[in-house]
Amino acid sequence: MFYLVAYDIPDNQRRGKVARILEDFGDRVQYSVFEMELENFAQLQEMQQRLAGAIDPRADSVRIYFLCQGCQVKRAILGQGEVYQDQEVYIVGEER
Repeated sequence: MFYLVAYDIPDNQRRGKVARILEDFGDRVQYSVFEMELENFAQLQEMQQRLAGAIDPRADSVRIYFLCQGCQVKRAILGQGEVYQDQEVYIVGEER
């Protein structure tokens, strides 16, 4: 499943911690926006638990948008940036 995560965090230390957590799961596409494709629900739960432990819910806001595969391919960018897509990877090695 494809996700878009946006945050508004006034504290520099907490904002940096949230960014580092999100970098473990996806790509930064704006200062406070990440795109990510998670393999399973367990990854989403782990990300949410880590974020919940890093923010102050009285002052901070983290929004997670769930986007279907059909919506993912309809992304458009105006100005700077590029659409991030996982590249197909082939592993070639000697057979032993």
